Amino acid sequence: MRVHRGAGIADGVHMKTDLKSILALEVPLVVVLGERSIPLREVVSWVPGAIFEIPKSAEEDLDIRINDRSVGLGSAVKIGENFGIRVTYVGDPKQRILALANEKQKPEAVEEEDERSADEIAAALLDG
Repeated sequence: MRVHRGAGIADGVHMKTDLKSILALEVPLVVVLGERSIPLREVVSWVPGAIFEIPKSAEEDLDIRINDRSVGLGSAVKIGENFGIRVTYVGDPKQRILALANEKQKPEAVEEEDERSADEIAAALLDG
């Protein structure tokens, strides 16, 4: 979707409709417990019941990611029999919105106008 400067009133109405559609989209949410590198020989030796350590304190916040981009931090909580996340930090709203763009779908050569369009879309989402 492209937004051009000087768009008319009809374009503004169309953009509000597009924004409602965009806000209804579901995106992949991943919470990262921790990361580490391990030798492949260790991976192939795993059996049910194997335990490996993650170099992260149980008290540290977990990374909350959308489209493989960090958007905040949170701590693990128990909700009934399930895990949940209590959000402890949320990044800049504009950065969160821009994280929703799936980089894999963008062409390799991104025009400068496309970057402004993403900024304009983010601003419009924040304005409501």
